[in-house]
Amino acid sequence: MSNHDSKSTNARNAANAGKAAEQAGQGGELHQRASGSHPALTTNQGVPVSDNQNSLRATPKGPTLMEDFILREKITHFDHERIPERIVHARGSAAHGYFELSASLSQYTTAKVLTEAGKKTPVFARFSTVAGGAGSVDTPRDVRGFAVKFYTVEGNWDMVGNNVPVFFIQDAMKFPDLVHSVKMEPDRGYPQAASAHDTFWDFISLMPEAMHMVLWAMSDRTIPRSLRMMEGFAVHSFRLVNAEGKSTFVKFHWRPKLGLQATVWDEAVKLAGADPDFHRRDLREAIAKGDFPEWELAVQLFSEAEAEKFPFDHLDATKLIPEELVPLKVVGRMVLDRNPDNFFAETEQVAFCPAHVVPGIDFSNDPLLQGRLMSYIDTQLSRLGTPNFHQLPINAPKCPFHNMQRDAKMQMQVPKGRVNYEPSSLQDDAPRETADGFHSFAAPADDGAKGRVRAESFADHYSQARLFYRSQTAHEQAHIAAALVFELSKVETASVRERVVGHLGAVDPDLAKRVAGGMGMDAAPPAPAAAAPVIDMPPSPALQIIGKMKDTLAGRAVGILVDDGSDGELVAKLRDAVEKAGAGVKIVAPKLGGATLKDGKKLKADGQLAGTPSIVFDAVALVLSDEAGKRLGKEAAAVDFVRDAFGHLKAIAADAGAQALLQAAGVQPDPGVVGASDCNGFVAAAKTRQWAREPKVRALP
Repeated sequence: MSNHDSKSTNARNAANAGKAAEQAGQGGELHQRASGSHPALTTNQGVPVSDNQNSLRATPKGPTLMEDFILREKITHFDHERIPERIVHARGSAAHGYFELSASLSQYTTAKVLTEAGKKTPVFARFSTVAGGAGSVDTPRDVRGFAVKFYTVEGNWDMVGNNVPVFFIQDAMKFPDLVHSVKMEPDRGYPQAASAHDTFWDFISLMPEAMHMVLWAMSDRTIPRSLRMMEGFAVHSFRLVNAEGKSTFVKFHWRPKLGLQATVWDEAVKLAGADPDFHRRDLREAIAKGDFPEWELAVQLFSEAEAEKFPFDHLDATKLIPEELVPLKVVGRMVLDRNPDNFFAETEQVAFCPAHVVPGIDFSNDPLLQGRLMSYIDTQLSRLGTPNFHQLPINAPKCPFHNMQRDAKMQMQVPKGRVNYEPSSLQDDAPRETADGFHSFAAPADDGAKGRVRAESFADHYSQARLFYRSQTAHEQAHIAAALVFELSKVETASVRERVVGHLGAVDPDLAKRVAGGMGMDAAPPAPAAAAPVIDMPPSPALQIIGKMKDTLAGRAVGILVDDGSDGELVAKLRDAVEKAGAGVKIVAPKLGGATLKDGKKLKADGQLAGTPSIVFDAVALVLSDEAGKRLGKEAAAVDFVRDAFGHLKAIAADAGAQALLQAAGVQPDPGVVGASDCNGFVAAAKTRQWAREPKVRALP
């Protein structure tokens, strides 16, 4: 922006501010200035705010205090900004199922759900995108919510997390700012469900603590192939408390039985147009046909003394604990085996809250978690309109519950008796407190004075971002760089782009160079001074996707393109081989009615070519007569079917008649393009993407 433009903008801002002040009856006098032309930030009551970065804590590493009226006002107002749609995680898909404990944690906790091995606990799991509204699409680049409600015998336990183990911010004070920045820009109402715009990256460029999460967000983790093929994390450290009152820190992980799978970016973009409900449909159809999604629940357990030795603070939500440092212990599994009967009554009305825990599970002093404990309840009060939201069937505990809370909107129970208080002596069956109830762990207080401060151990913003990037395979590093180039190319403000690339230089100079080159910069801007020394931590292969992919075709989908004259025996052999490998098969034909095979039999189609592109499959096979291959080589939908499959690095099986179509699509032979009669070779190739093909089909930074 030129100096002239800047002066004009400042003049307009000042004029608008003065006009607003006059309209407010302040006689044209502006509020005390914070600096330059910026007015002082205040509460809704006009009280100037001295620190908008940190919530009020008892000590630098202590719990957040309820007396923090600034945090409460900010979070409360944010929670009530939208009704009735969720402000974040609005677009969701869900399913019923059960959790089965396989290894007791009785040494660490009294929670029965985690101590009674072999017991099955009903659950309801909801997966969601974060940034988009309820009417957005399933496949944008976005973090995915991963929330599980356990209906335990001791009450409901909500494990509310994401498919990424860290978060953008360290303190709940910044959550409204983060979400405001990533949502649609307020003056124009777009972009929807996208972070590739100025306000998000402006915020990120001024918040170096976000750099670790940004690299996760720019990785393939945020363009998953399926909800069934992504990990879940509770993000924060929690406490497990045993019968002796001893506390052990815990981090919870969900690991998919099918392994991790992601799309490639061009594929994710095209899926948004071809099938906006791709993930929702995939989850529902898998459950409907009995391919029940399954995840292992694993825990990382560590003591206070062990935590003190970590080269980072585990109470900082922008940090993870590498599995190589604290190994995962698998303790059970979750199986989703029933689709919701009604989307609104269940998926939409389910209400999660991280404060919903059971005896034996307690909270840590993570300042982001501390804010969430208050925020989620407030959100549900706004969204569902009543403190009785827990009485809705999807939210109600499956164990008995009794208390003295009465009346309010939508009271669905009929409490009996004259007593609605405690203690009382007038009713023998009135509920009483119990020694077996929830006890908060008596954590020793840290030394230090109350204040809006952030612990010095939270100051390292780049080491784990470096760890994540350097732990990726070469292909995944290239995808991260390409995603950053795409996102920053949508940012109009040059200074914002430069600040972000500068931060990347503090993470990894090569990454900054790649992104700067992709942006057409002459050189990467200098890295900012780090608030704490950047540590070179050992790489963690557990953070990869490609390196962790399972050698399986289970849970995937394969499309077989046919037309009149196709070889029915070959189609049957391919179908048999694919289904034996655990994948599903769909027949695609130019006409929805299917095709007449060369033996005269009719083969029904599951999808019509123009409406069933190859992007909805994990691999494709082409079984065509010579005549059909030549004809489809002139059909755009058929050419795109093959070209996209090749460009998205998928295995392709093709018979002799399909060669003309391969040539029309510009497909060059490689190990991922096999003869249709080589069923075993096709299955082997279909189990993974053809990563060696990628440099041939797209330029990456």
